[in-house]
Amino acid sequence: MFTKRIGLLTLLLALLLLTAPVTAQGPSPQHSDPTWQATYWNTTDLTGTVVLQRAEANIDYDWGNGSPVPGVVTTDNFSARWTRYIDVTPGTYVFTATADDGIRIWVDDALIIDQWYERPATTYTVEKYLGAGHHLIKVEYFEKGGLAVAKVQWQLKGQTPTITQWRGEYFNDITLGGTPVLVRNDAAINFNWGTGSPAPGVVGADRFSVRWTQTLNFTAAMYHFTLTVDDGARLWVNGHLLVDAWIDQAARTYTSDLYLPGGPATIELQYYENAGNAVAQLSWSGGGTSPTPTPAGTVILDDRDAGFVKGGPAGGWRYENEGYNNTLTWTTNNYNANSNYNWGRWYPSLTARRYEVFVYIPHRFTTSGQARYWINHADGYTLRIVDQSAYSNQWVSLGTYRFRGTSEDYVSLADVTFETTRSRLVAWDAVKWEPR
Repeated sequence: MFTKRIGLLTLLLALLLLTAPVTAQGPSPQHSDPTWQATYWNTTDLTGTVVLQRAEANIDYDWGNGSPVPGVVTTDNFSARWTRYIDVTPGTYVFTATADDGIRIWVDDALIIDQWYERPATTYTVEKYLGAGHHLIKVEYFEKGGLAVAKVQWQLKGQTPTITQWRGEYFNDITLGGTPVLVRNDAAINFNWGTGSPAPGVVGADRFSVRWTQTLNFTAAMYHFTLTVDDGARLWVNGHLLVDAWIDQAARTYTSDLYLPGGPATIELQYYENAGNAVAQLSWSGGGTSPTPTPAGTVILDDRDAGFVKGGPAGGWRYENEGYNNTLTWTTNNYNANSNYNWGRWYPSLTARRYEVFVYIPHRFTTSGQARYWINHADGYTLRIVDQSAYSNQWVSLGTYRFRGTSEDYVSLADVTFETTRSRLVAWDAVKWEPR
């Protein structure tokens, strides 16, 4: 009798689990995940069908009158949730959020910013003490109509932001005069603000200027620099004035070549916007930068290496002499997995252990916002969606996983992005596995 009761209880529990409602909460954040896990809805209250899930490097968006992903997320009446663990030293942190329209921020389930209202771009700040270790950050946002802005950052109180990439100094005049109203870390100089502002509520939409500086190690080679601006700019590389175009103008591209003898070189770009549209985009090609030392046991597979295989129509593939190690492969996207799509797969030679996986995103041929990377590891398959258009010549982490050390270990990417067919470019470059 007792056995029959246990069996009946087990059956009832199973039925309850099968009939329990499932709600879309978005991907769960991981302590080792260096990116935000983002979820989007085409409603203003984070309900209904999830239309997009992807990993995002930062919450630093000024969509203007546009959409986060045209054709997938609506331009108005949408909402988003971002989640991420951060690991900090103890201290008081200043959280800053700028939003048009509403935004809410939780730290470890404590609501620290609650501005769930329709209003123009407004900046909010709050201080909170955080103990040492991991803390869960959750951000919720909605856009009702008109312009759309969502930006979130934090820093230790009294600490100057650490500038590890481009140091961007922003001024509310066109002469780089006085004290900057904003100093921030910019991953790339690849901006098209339209008629908007680099930082609503802080930097004006017109009559502003910016100075970007960075020092990089270059190998000895001839380099080709490309600069597109609206309005004026001056570009110095290693003390040489390569572009002097300090004039009002519609978007115009300038190019210049310079031989660098190798070693550190400082790049400085000065820019101003008077009125109308604002564009500032800088890139270069040539010998490339000296790679940073890689940890022992690191494995890197490029798109021309023997461990990279690809399939699909041969006529769909394109090749360029740029990107990591001056090679990359690209094609246009497909909306879904029809009979005529292209795919590529990287098979590394690993030992059985944990690795953090990185993909290299080149500067060009990367306009897809939904590149879908599948990682096959010892614990199954994991999908990571990367906005390739948000990065430029950068390694982007896909997370840390346990690998078998067999031929079953791989990373795969297809041209299927669920964006309008042939509206985006998808790039296959290098993949890196670093021991953890």
